[in-house]
Amino acid sequence: MNITAQMVKELRDKTGAGMMDAKKALVEADGDMDKAAEVLRQKGIASAEKKMGRIAAEGRVDSFVDDSCGALIEVNCETDFVAKNDDFKTLTSKMAKHVAELNPADVDAFLNSTCPDCGKVIGDALKEKIASIGEKITVRRFVRYEGAVASYIHNGKIGVLLSTDKKDAELMNDICLHIASSAPKFVSRAEIPQSEIDEETRIEMGKEDLLKKPENIRAKIVEGRVNKLMAERCLLEQPFVKDPNQTIAQLIEGKLTIKAFTRWELGEGLEKRQDNFAEEVMAQVGGN
Repeated sequence: MNITAQMVKELRDKTGAGMMDAKKALVEADGDMDKAAEVLRQKGIASAEKKMGRIAAEGRVDSFVDDSCGALIEVNCETDFVAKNDDFKTLTSKMAKHVAELNPADVDAFLNSTCPDCGKVIGDALKEKIASIGEKITVRRFVRYEGAVASYIHNGKIGVLLSTDKKDAELMNDICLHIASSAPKFVSRAEIPQSEIDEETRIEMGKEDLLKKPENIRAKIVEGRVNKLMAERCLLEQPFVKDPNQTIAQLIEGKLTIKAFTRWELGEGLEKRQDNFAEEVMAQVGGN
């Protein structure tokens, strides 16, 4: 029987399976939609869509760097147990590599790209992985830099990607370690939005220890405090963690220029699961 694109779409909408999996199931079922859906359920593939409604705030931050570019990616799953699994670590490593190779515009474009390794649509291959692992897995975000790039990953929980104007592996590694430890928000003052400075100024002006001081004195104190806060957020002005007697700007002077960096903490801003371990085990026993 001829399997049409409309039939494949209908089965995908019904089961949440990937395009290739849906087509194979229809071929196996000789075009019978119900039998094809049953084939997918038997293989565990049709359960992937159901799992996508769960909370996935665990996972791993991973990276890939070669001589021409580098990528940082966050891939989320539901439990730390899965995040520590070698299969999941291999998945995130390959995902970072594919981002570097494909240079997709965004997550949707990435998931609709063809995997360089297996030839499948990446989103479809991910659904297969969801079916085999048994947890919701999502690609949350990624960033890619070209040129001289370095990265540092701390236990899959903190990830740093650094872009500079020239390659200096040892120095770039030190800077990545510093970024992971000190969590700057900007490279320099030039990147700080005026709105952030204004907000911090407003907060400082309203603090109780300054309310009784004359307006001109209070303004000077606030200016100093805000200036200190902004310095703490700028990479170039931070004291180097390995030698606090010099700033990052002094460390790199005459050696390289920092173009950009990204620092992520796994799951930041995401809702966390509230299950305790006993409940999680019972959920697994119950087949959820």
